[in-house]
Amino acid sequence: FVVSEMLMFASLFWAYLHSAVNPTMDLGMSWPPVGIDVISPAELPLLNTIILLASGVTITYAHHALINGNRTNTLYGFIYSTLLIALFVMFQFLEYRYAGFTITDGVYGSTFYSLTGLHGLHMIMTTIM
Repeated sequence: FVVSEMLMFASLFWAYLHSAVNPTMDLGMSWPPVGIDVISPAELPLLNTIILLASGVTITYAHHALINGNRTNTLYGFIYSTLLIALFVMFQFLEYRYAGFTITDGVYGSTFYSLTGLHGLHMIMTTIM
């Protein structure tokens, strides 16, 4: 299962990187394709990255508290991680809502939404588990 997940992400990243490094005539020989209004990575994507890193810190804190037998800190770590992941999913929804392109806008839109959607789905499933 884990290997199939890794291969799925690898294939999506490969599609994105191949299209970015070697844009075809269909894309106007440019990346991102002509007509795509790109989301600035210094805005909402940066905030989402910080939130994900913070959730990684809190879940690691919870794991170490669990190993040390500290149930209270384990619970706090899980609660903070869950809240941060919920915040991430909310911001991801906002990013989708205000993006200047859709999943049907060629390879750029399809790889963007596939990668971020699959990642968001993993975050939601992690929260549920």
